Amino acid sequence: MTTARPAPGFRPEPSAISVVAHRGASEDAPEHTLAAYRKAIEDGADALECDVRLTADGHLVCVHDRRINRTSNGRGAVSNLELSDLATLDFGSWKDDAAGEAPDGRHPELGSAHETAGDTERTSVLTLERLLELVADAGRRVELAIETKHPTRWAGQVEQRLVELLERFGHTKPPPGTPSPVRVMSFSARSLQRVRAAAPAVPAVYLMQFITPRHREGRLPPGVRIAGPSIRIVRAHPDYVAKAHSAGHEVHVWTVNEEADVDLCRELGVEAIITNRPKQVRNWLKST
Repeated sequence: MTTARPAPGFRPEPSAISVVAHRGASEDAPEHTLAAYRKAIEDGADALECDVRLTADGHLVCVHDRRINRTSNGRGAVSNLELSDLATLDFGSWKDDAAGEAPDGRHPELGSAHETAGDTERTSVLTLERLLELVADAGRRVELAIETKHPTRWAGQVEQRLVELLERFGHTKPPPGTPSPVRVMSFSARSLQRVRAAAPAVPAVYLMQFITPRHREGRLPPGVRIAGPSIRIVRAHPDYVAKAHSAGHEVHVWTVNEEADVDLCRELGVEAIITNRPKQVRNWLKST
């Protein structure tokens, strides 16, 4: 295994609010690449967030969109492609092209894109298995928030494969008194129900783009103990956080990238901030 390499003696200071790296340190490196997650660990993120989709040959890969057109030089739906197909594609150059390169053709942070191991880490499709290996080898506790993407033609096979993989890494039955370092998130209550039925020790997060009347007072699907509202919800309905807490739930807010929103989340007492900018958010939280 290859380890993330924090500075000698580095240990992130614990904070009351967990800082979760959204698709890795995705402001600085291509989302869902090994480079983005390695940087998030080095920057002191408390947890990593990823989206997972199932390939045609049954592999869970970290890709957000249903189709790979936006984040690779290929085309098509993840569910129609095999892992070997995805392995031939470039999942990172779109980010470098948007950010620009140094005049000598070297990426500003990594040096020559054709001569360093960082090139592969910035461009290769990432499997969930490889990400779990990175987390296991991080040298400190790093939690992982895994979002199942729905709808998908594979339906319950996504959750089945996910639970099987988590079992292999020992995350479905953590030692007594030790919370699992992994939680599963979804906008689909049915997806969370499947995971909870197969792995009840794995916490579930119900993601919300808007608050329905059913959930307005802090209610969540059965067995789910963490609310995942968007920052737009929190801005528009800051009282929702208190309602969720009164119902006995934690609140994890996405995607929080601005200092004013970090301050709002801190004032409201949320438990976790999901952000593209983990290093900056950690600095903001430490500044006051």
